Amino acid sequence: MKFTNGVWLAREGYTISSPIHVFEAQTDEKKLTVFAPFKKVQSRADTLNLGMMTVDITSPQEDVLSVKLTHHAGGIQKGPEFQVHRQEKKIQVTEDEHLITVTTGQLSAKINKGKYELSFVAGDRLLTKSAYKSTGYVLSDQKKAYIKESLDLNVGEYIYGLGERFTNFAKNGQTVEIWNKDGGTSSEQSYKNVPFFISNKGYGVFVNYPGHVSFEIGSEHVSKTQFSVEDETLEYFFIYGPTMHEIIRKYTDLTGKPALPPAWSFGLWLSTSFCTDYDEKTVNQFIDGMHERGSSEE
Repeated sequence: MKFTNGVWLAREGYTISSPIHVFEAQTDEKKLTVFAPFKKVQSRADTLNLGMMTVDITSPQEDVLSVKLTHHAGGIQKGPEFQVHRQEKKIQVTEDEHLITVTTGQLSAKINKGKYELSFVAGDRLLTKSAYKSTGYVLSDQKKAYIKESLDLNVGEYIYGLGERFTNFAKNGQTVEIWNKDGGTSSEQSYKNVPFFISNKGYGVFVNYPGHVSFEIGSEHVSKTQFSVEDETLEYFFIYGPTMHEIIRKYTDLTGKPALPPAWSFGLWLSTSFCTDYDEKTVNQFIDGMHERGSSEE
């Protein structure tokens, strides 16, 4: 969903609040929690009437980091929910004057403490980052609340995926709404939406939200991939490859792998779409044709 008017202004009817700095951080061997207020806290007076984003980072498996953004916690989980295989791996957390670094396998997330930014790094290579004020809590004039996250889209970077789509294979420049609709096979709507995308820069992102997810892939800001939900919390999994094959493997380790269809399903596919005359002769023609082509089981 588009929340801005150009680069600097919020769209009319929306107020955007973003984490400004890290006020406090708590950690144990499996979780980092960061408290990031919406303005710089320099005295007790600055804590009055102040919103805050809580950022929880965990690792469900090696080379995968869960980032959970929360404005208000405690909402009723109405379901359904995605079934995610969480192994709750130990994470390595280091901290200095400027950065907090969380590492699992070859993947690290670096949080800038003085000016809130979240960077994803593999070794010495920057994969992408949520730059200053890219994370946001959005409130509309109708009191609808949204959480948004934006990741940098680099020069020469292409985004693929998001389930069944009938638009251009590379999703750059598109707005994609994750919501199943019967809109035919020639529109932006599709039957099987999946809130997961993959980048040719060696990473993938799965938004763990079973409802409506809106993606702006270089379509609101040409250098950003944004995703947002109408809620008070948003969780996404950042998956490091480095190859696309490895990203898909790790993603399906997390969400489940499809069963192999039965052998007969690889044969002839027959569609009667838009056929309205289903008399006995028509049906028998279909059956006889399948026998002639050797596509039915004996």
